[in-house]
Order: sequence, then structure tokens, then C-alpha cells
Amino acid sequence: MDIVKAVEQDYLRERHEHVEVGDYVRAHLQIREGDRVRIQVFEGTVIARSGAGLGEMITIRRLSYGVGVERVLPVHSPRIEKIEVVRKGKIRRAKLYYLRDRVGKKARVKEKLAVKNN
Repeated sequence: MDIVKAVEQDYLRERHEHVEVGDYVRAHLQIREGDRVRIQVFEGTVIARSGAGLGEMITIRRLSYGVGVERVLPVHSPRIEKIEVVRKGKIRRAKLYYLRDRVGKKARVKEKLAVKNN
């Protein structure tokens, strides 16, 4: 088992450790169209995080023209250029599946305010 973990360490990305459930993120994805590769941005709220190691996934949800769209992305995939945290969310749940039933202002997550250390 230690051999598997040692091999996985080469492929893990530490820069995505700061993404948590409730955050509003902007994910830059590589999309291949024929022989061209372009970057597509998917923006939304992280409603779930599951798995561990290389198999770790996040579910991002957004509303597009009034229809809820969710994408499940492998966090350590080479197809993900970067994940930017736009806004940190203040939540008390591990999964935010209840947001699927909500519309409008009720579907928003409160923002976590930064703590000042003097």
C-alpha cells in the first residue's frame, strides 16, 4: 500500500487543497476540439467533495439560463489548468445537496468574512 501512495504523490496537486465545500470557484478546464485545445471556464458553487488521493472529486453547481448545471471534476486531473476561489462560503454541512431544491436568493451561500490577526 505504501508503494501506491508513493506513486500517487508525484501526481497530486497541492494548489487545490484550499478549495472547500461552499466556496464559489472558477475552474479553468482544457477542452479538446479536433486538433485544437482551448480553455473553458466553469464557474459555480462547490456543493460536494468526495474521495481521497488521486480519486478526489469536487461537484460544482451553477445556474445557466434558469437550469441547474452540475459538473463533477477530478481535482488532480491534468485537464484542469487551475481552480480559483472567488469567494469563501460560510457553511455548516459537508454536502450542500439541499441547494438543488432552492431558487433565487435562497440558493446563495453566505460569505465567510476574513479574520484579522492583530
